[in-house]
Amino acid sequence: FFGSKKRLYSSSLLNCKRKYTTFMSGLLSGSTFKTVLGVGVISLFGGSFIAAAFRMGTSASRIPEEPASNEQDIEFMTVGGGCFWCTEGVFARVKGVHSVIPGYTGGKIRNPTYDMVSGGYTGHAEVIQVKYDKTRVSFKKLLEVFFKTHDPTQRNRQGHDVGTQYRSAIFYHNEEQRTIAEEVREELDKSGAYKTPIVTVISKLEEFYPAEDYHKKYYENNPNQPYCQAVVKPKIDKFMKVFSDLAK
Repeated sequence: FFGSKKRLYSSSLLNCKRKYTTFMSGLLSGSTFKTVLGVGVISLFGGSFIAAAFRMGTSASRIPEEPASNEQDIEFMTVGGGCFWCTEGVFARVKGVHSVIPGYTGGKIRNPTYDMVSGGYTGHAEVIQVKYDKTRVSFKKLLEVFFKTHDPTQRNRQGHDVGTQYRSAIFYHNEEQRTIAEEVREELDKSGAYKTPIVTVISKLEEFYPAEDYHKKYYENNPNQPYCQAVVKPKIDKFMKVFSDLAK
């Protein structure tokens, strides 16, 4: 009995992110079906989920703004390391980073939506595009943060988030980034830092599609949402501990 209850709870928790987002999407778009579905999910999770939903307006501690940079010092990095709520929450706290935009890339159709991508049918990965000042933080250092705040040995998943949309990937903007990314990946593989080989895919960035507005600054706007508490916050806490010198 307890084993089956545990499996049921685990299964429900694993689907929390997508179902909760569907609920929010329904509220924002006025879709009756999605809203009803979302209400059902809230009922499934009980009082704690309802309490979290009503705290949606609560924000996380404010992240200091990055000082202005010279235009010639600005560069971009695009990576996928599982759920973009997680990667956005981490990289928004890195010194030298001006902005982090969640989005989709690496797929086969134009203008994908979250529902399409999360279904795993378009080939896109959930990614973030990081705008940073190269004089304050290097591309290589950002890759170090990237590799240490997700598991690059998991193929097409991160933890309980499963599917090609959650693949570990680096989408380089130029040949210099490609070279650095390949060197860093090779060095990590040879170092024995991981028990199994790194499966991070390195490919050229073709087209980046920004995600829907409600995904932007998701953790900052919804720190008490169950998925944020269970999955996003531990990754941010790990970054703040391991990279305290890089934290804003």
